[in-house]
Amino acid sequence: MIAYLSNLMVLLGIAVILASSLNLMVGYAGIFSVAHAVFYGVGAYTAAKVALGMTDSFLIATAAAMLVTGAVSFILAVPVLRVREEYFVVASIGFQIVASTIFTSWTVVTGGMGGLAGIPPARILGWQLDGSVDMMVLTGVCVVLVVGLIAALVHSPFGRALKAFRDDETAAIALGKDPLVLRVAATTLSGALAAVAGSIYAFHVSFVNPESFTLDYSVLVLAMVIIGGAGSLAGPIVGAIFITVFPALLNFLHLPSQYVGPLEQLIYGAAIVLLMVFWPSGLANAWRLLVPARRGDVPAGGER
Repeated sequence: MIAYLSNLMVLLGIAVILASSLNLMVGYAGIFSVAHAVFYGVGAYTAAKVALGMTDSFLIATAAAMLVTGAVSFILAVPVLRVREEYFVVASIGFQIVASTIFTSWTVVTGGMGGLAGIPPARILGWQLDGSVDMMVLTGVCVVLVVGLIAALVHSPFGRALKAFRDDETAAIALGKDPLVLRVAATTLSGALAAVAGSIYAFHVSFVNPESFTLDYSVLVLAMVIIGGAGSLAGPIVGAIFITVFPALLNFLHLPSQYVGPLEQLIYGAAIVLLMVFWPSGLANAWRLLVPARRGDVPAGGER
């Protein structure tokens, strides 16, 4: 039971990091992407290659994963972010498809569909992580660091510029802000932070292959942000808990296995539609229903 719960906590921590890093693009920069699993995958493959070929140090592997993924994000962001928002969504889908093909076909680097196996347990500052409980502790530390970094960013002049650009692009440009520079910086940071989740996943599972970094998973990460509430620090965390823990709760209902997957998809889809129609600020703002509205309150939608 302890192993099951600690494994669930590691997966939840990975989901929180992914959703929070994507929220930097979607919620604060106003860039809708359906390709976040690509950055997650690049980070996982990079950490796996470092662990298999150089060192089992988690810090070195994660640093390498962040550098490589940040570079990939930057190279892709510069030309793609010149297009308008709706076209960027389409471009991100194309990017996801191309990346999935590379993950599958570039067998020399990724191992193809067979993936990379035998990733050794992580070592950090001389401490060997031997089980899921150790990984749970490490994941918890990473979650605190990533969410804390994002909180510092969104409350810095950079974060305020992002929100100004998201809310009124024309006014932001009139104040001398360069929208392309802000977008590229947000995308690069978002990709680099997603690589932290990829590194944790590679060391935790000891195996990576393309099936973990598909378009379906990118959509699921976007759903975490929308369901929880984009544009707030708590939103992605609440969304990640809902998406990750909910399937585990379904297991206690002892439903036939062939019904569990479709039932999850139906509930996720219905939740997104209902939230978009009746409560676009997301589950993280549920407490606002219990507090009487006051004059001058910030509209529902987190920190917008």
